[in-house]
Amino acid sequence: MTPVPPPLPDIILDPIVRLALAEDLGRAGDLTTDATIAPDTQLKVVIAARQTGVIAGLDAAAYALKLIDPSVKLTVEKPDGSILAKGDVVARLEGSARSILIAERTMLNFLGRLSAVATMTRTFADKIAHTNATIVCTRKTTPGHRALEKRAVRCGGGTAHRYGLDDAVLIKDNHIAACGSVSTALERAKAYAGHLRMIEVEVDSLDQLKEALPHGPHAVLLDNMSPDTLREAVAIAGGKVVLEASGGVNLDTVAAIAETGVDFISVGALTHSAPNLDLGMDVV
Repeated sequence: MTPVPPPLPDIILDPIVRLALAEDLGRAGDLTTDATIAPDTQLKVVIAARQTGVIAGLDAAAYALKLIDPSVKLTVEKPDGSILAKGDVVARLEGSARSILIAERTMLNFLGRLSAVATMTRTFADKIAHTNATIVCTRKTTPGHRALEKRAVRCGGGTAHRYGLDDAVLIKDNHIAACGSVSTALERAKAYAGHLRMIEVEVDSLDQLKEALPHGPHAVLLDNMSPDTLREAVAIAGGKVVLEASGGVNLDTVAAIAETGVDFISVGALTHSAPNLDLGMDVV
């Protein structure tokens, strides 16, 4: 399992969380709370799990509360990365009732979505815990939320593929088609990237793998290969290059893929198909 990362810095959280709060508050603020709650009313609430899972997103939730009212006291009982049982208290809030009620839905939206990602990641990671492979996410993220979702993957025991187009070279099938061959694409990438840029190339056959290896990529993405073909690829590579399996990965297939000896398994579902984790806020 990868270690749980620290909270994202405020400079990353700020635009994402501000946008979420502004979306909810609209042009006139919280009409219901303004109409029904006296300004001096105080409240104690808990955020609790209504199903099992892995918690993530407390940094975003805490920042939402901070933007609404930094005087509200937030006490975390289950930090990000914790495994939750149904009924577990994740955090306690105490302070202005108006502030807590205004922040409630935005906080829970972040927690539910990001805990979903962490929970699905942990489910996949547990399936391959008997191997040396690691689960990684992809760029199939919610627009604007990539930093949060990739951190949630790490909270669940996985790790991140590249964060964007600018942090590594990943030569995919369409790049190869446009270049004319794996060799040409790799030659151009190595001439351009510089010595500190990682280069990975996607291949969909053993012949392409054999073509790629003499060019010394840092990693090879083995796309949509059967477990038997993946084993052959591992043998051909001979430990000289990092191998990542991708395509057709689900909870029924991931263990067999990991057992072939690949180093990483990328799963787009972690960030595009994770069902929301049910968390609620209740007055105590």
